[in-house]
Amino acid sequence: MNAKVEHIKFTLAPADNDRLAALCGPHDEHLRQIEEYTGVEVSNRGNDFRLVGEQQVAGRVERLIKHLYTNTARKEPLTSAGVHLALQQFQRGDDEKVEDTETQLRTPKLLVKGRTPRQRDYVRAIVSHDINFGVGPAGTGKTYLAVACAVEALQNHRVRRIVLVRPAVEAGERLGFLPGDLEQKVDPYLRPLYDALHDMLGFEKVARLMEKNIIELAPLAYMRGRTLNEAFIILDEAQNTTAEQMKMFLTRIGFGTTAVITGDITQIDLQQPSRSGLKQVIEILKDVKGVSFTHFQARDVVRHPLVQNIIEAYDRHQNKD
Repeated sequence: MNAKVEHIKFTLAPADNDRLAALCGPHDEHLRQIEEYTGVEVSNRGNDFRLVGEQQVAGRVERLIKHLYTNTARKEPLTSAGVHLALQQFQRGDDEKVEDTETQLRTPKLLVKGRTPRQRDYVRAIVSHDINFGVGPAGTGKTYLAVACAVEALQNHRVRRIVLVRPAVEAGERLGFLPGDLEQKVDPYLRPLYDALHDMLGFEKVARLMEKNIIELAPLAYMRGRTLNEAFIILDEAQNTTAEQMKMFLTRIGFGTTAVITGDITQIDLQQPSRSGLKQVIEILKDVKGVSFTHFQARDVVRHPLVQNIIEAYDRHQNKD
């Protein structure tokens, strides 16, 4: 039996041309994005909208559009990424919960929010645990949210410095000799962390904090023998640590320190993937009090929607093997 087709007409109020333009997007791309995702035809003349689609779905799309207009488009610029996130909530069936207060991290340049339920759980875990693992595919916000938590902790004087750590392992290719001093050698590996810091603090402030060693680059190999107190440490790309390196890193943590370890166990670049310290530590520490694990999935991806589709396609392919 074919699903009943519903024709819904409604008017967005109050009339606001700027908010309407933000909702629709350049050349109505946000409305086309909603159409493609939901299968509901969306058309409008000014603030008067018309939806044509399956009865239950069309009703939810009406609520979604009204929410985007009355809340999101009024508070902040509405982007394709923002519409994508709202549509992810739509897919999960929690579009009626969009008014829930989101986890917010205030940084000098940005207000960073946990966008999905798992992202919000991740931020809460970082605030309440000394050691935290964020495990999952690219684009789920693991590293970006960790940096936001670190910046907020530094701004609020909960820690005295931020330490950025990453194993220097090439992603499936040999880069050869890298010229320059230590900072210049590890800079390419820490670029995602830099980018997040620049977004939240600005280029000049990041440079000043690095000069004062308040933000420190610490190649994983140089961590042995250190004890870090009152610091916020981020170990990124942890899937490329060995079991020995992971144990060494975790035992560097001192009083007043928070550590966040992020990685994706489907993208291990070690010559022997089975020796990944991240894979091993998930099993070893899963029941240890004071340690949190947040496991992200493809549906938590907050990048371009095609990234989510790519990850899901790879997962299906691996499950067939």
